[in-house]
Amino acid sequence: MQNIERILAESAQKAIAELYTKSIELADIVIQPTRKEFEGDFTILVFPFVAHSKKKPDETANEIGAFIKNDLKEVEAFNSIKGFLNISITKSYWLDFLKLISTDKEYGFVQPAKEAPTVMIEYSCPNSNKPLHLGHVRNNLIGFSISRIVKAACNNVIKVNLINDRGIHICKSMLAWKKWGENETPASSGLKGDFFVGKYYVLFDKKYKEELKTLIGQGLSEEEADKKSLLMEEAHEMLRLWESGDSEVIQLWEMMNSWVYEGFNQTYKAMGVDFDKVYYESETYLMGKEIVDDGLMKEIFYRRTDHSVWVDLTHDGLDEKLVLRSDGTSVYITQDLGTAYLRSQDFKFDKLVYVVANEQEYHFKVLFLILKKLGYTWANGCYHLSYGMVELPEGKMKSREGTVVDADDLMQEMVDTAREISKELGKIENFESEEAEALYKTIGMGALKYFILKVDPKKKMLFNPRESVDFEGNTGPFIQYTYARICSLLRKAKEMGFEASIGVTDMSGKEKDLVRKIVKFPAIVKESANGYNPALVANYTYDIVKEYNQFYHDYPVLKEENQEQRSFRIALSQQVGQVIKNAFWLLGIDVPERM
Repeated sequence: MQNIERILAESAQKAIAELYTKSIELADIVIQPTRKEFEGDFTILVFPFVAHSKKKPDETANEIGAFIKNDLKEVEAFNSIKGFLNISITKSYWLDFLKLISTDKEYGFVQPAKEAPTVMIEYSCPNSNKPLHLGHVRNNLIGFSISRIVKAACNNVIKVNLINDRGIHICKSMLAWKKWGENETPASSGLKGDFFVGKYYVLFDKKYKEELKTLIGQGLSEEEADKKSLLMEEAHEMLRLWESGDSEVIQLWEMMNSWVYEGFNQTYKAMGVDFDKVYYESETYLMGKEIVDDGLMKEIFYRRTDHSVWVDLTHDGLDEKLVLRSDGTSVYITQDLGTAYLRSQDFKFDKLVYVVANEQEYHFKVLFLILKKLGYTWANGCYHLSYGMVELPEGKMKSREGTVVDADDLMQEMVDTAREISKELGKIENFESEEAEALYKTIGMGALKYFILKVDPKKKMLFNPRESVDFEGNTGPFIQYTYARICSLLRKAKEMGFEASIGVTDMSGKEKDLVRKIVKFPAIVKESANGYNPALVANYTYDIVKEYNQFYHDYPVLKEENQEQRSFRIALSQQVGQVIKNAFWLLGIDVPERM
């Protein structure tokens, strides 16, 4: 069944062609939901067509409206107000649509064919020297949700991660453990592997600052002290030894990274995200060096007297960019070049979406431009999904100072808060303890995910854990509770022998509003996929839940005496529940059948 808005747009396009002998694009026809104070379902903005009709807006609207009504059996009536054409759709259209989708458990999803575009989505990308934190939580949730939404919009999707497992930051943790670790391990310390290694990253920074303070106290400037730092010099020497393949350094690196990977996997599982392939910077930076050599031969890069390699992008409105250090060690852009190339060889993607915070916008402008200059045609499909940073009521987080909110701690806090608030409100009744704990996790993680995903990724956001676990307002638990209420209603209907069916020929205004919301879902999924914006799906879900709760408050369902009307309202409730479940699945959020 074709989307009604497209049907209207095509008819309006035909009207303008026949009435005014003017050809226009479908994209030029603006169709919006009619405002509640006016009669109609959809409104067409007529002002752009006045130049073609050479008539007043109302006269133009009436002419186009009369044409559309005559052209489409789905149109019941129309009216015009000051250049706005309001169109009413027949109730039979809405009811036929509801019948059509009533058995579709994947309503809103379009399964991709083999020949559908391939979209690779990169997210997470942690450094292997510390645990995942709140910023990574937003990154992972956006990336995972977008991967589901893009797939639901008829694309083949590949989810990838890149572990930044080499570089000076990794060497800092390694050096600190080597100097002060005394052979301590995660097992002996009782710490999760990524937390254990992160402890030594913080320790390095502490010792480094103490050294700087001593040097500055001896009369050196901060810049001079940094250059004289023996600790930092040792860290850089360890990086050089790693890149030269020193067996002792490699062995230490492998051991410490293995601790971190085990910790990461536990966190990913708890968060409910996964990947189709994981790349490692240690395996891609060498390809990056080869690409730099190739760029030197093509004179895209140039070598300075200190042997460092650069690219001059000043003619493109950017700066000069270092791509290889003077000692031959690589930088972030080096491995990013190698990783992008390897991915293009592995998967032949049509689009590569990098989910990375907006602090890296310049980096990706440089990366994409270099890839294009190197002649990689697939570089035109590279896109940076730039998202805003997450802050807490206390302000920004700092990894080196150990003031971050770790993902594991945050997730546990969310479950604990869900438990506390659920008990306060008496939401858990007749639940076994194990079932109750599973529900606390569903509510807590749902609250966390929804609170983050309902915000447009491009916007900076303030995260308040307790505020997110609220059973009223635009929150995950409020939507989950509504879904559980619908499930309860459907169970009771079955117990009472009531069936769900769509045999009515009439609907109330609120019932029609709900059906219109349901019809809108596939378009929301497509719009969300096109804009890489899960917030559209999240806020749509809240809107339909509000609409349903108003309907549920105003109209009896199981107590409705008219059998036909009761069956319709049960069917309508069932379909709203399916839409909530499907929408929340796209967001990576579970919905409980009992609360």
